[in-house]
Amino acid sequence: MKKKRVGVLALQGDFEAHQKALERAGADAVQVRTAEQLAAVDGLVIPGGESTTMLKLIDYMGLNKPLRDFVAEKPVFGTCAGAILLANDVQNPPQESFGVVDMTIERNAYGRQIDSRVARIEPDAEFRSRVGEGDVEAVFIRAPIVRRTGPAVKVLAEYDGDPVLLEQGKHLIATFHPELTEDARIHKLFLSKL
Repeated sequence: MKKKRVGVLALQGDFEAHQKALERAGADAVQVRTAEQLAAVDGLVIPGGESTTMLKLIDYMGLNKPLRDFVAEKPVFGTCAGAILLANDVQNPPQESFGVVDMTIERNAYGRQIDSRVARIEPDAEFRSRVGEGDVEAVFIRAPIVRRTGPAVKVLAEYDGDPVLLEQGKHLIATFHPELTEDARIHKLFLSKL
């Protein structure tokens, strides 16, 4: 069976860690910086970073329209800043996004860099049945908080009562950084959407 080709938007953030996690999960992972590279992948990871800077880089590289078209048609996994870019309502402050996941997300809601943390989260039974048992290590770095989810959004894991791992149709959202651990189950879950 041919490996699924997954792109990692490689403009900012730890895109190399996502590439390695996708490879551990069984994908053919490539870095994406151009519309041509984007057109050649089956799914895309939008990594963490700083969402306003990422939007500026997306515009500068001429990727705004190609990305908008891609997220409307193909699976995308957004982590941290990538989650912000997929939300349809961004707060603190409000900003542009691709708006494909029905949720309200608040930027930098856990505080400053010094307030970053590593936590163990227990995914729901559906997550465990799809990719395996056990807790997930969640690395939160200036993480956003999901304040509202629409009826089509499924929450797969929470931290302190807030959704931190969610899906809506073909899209997957994590407000933390699964690429910074050796556990590839969340990336495997994304691959199952391709």
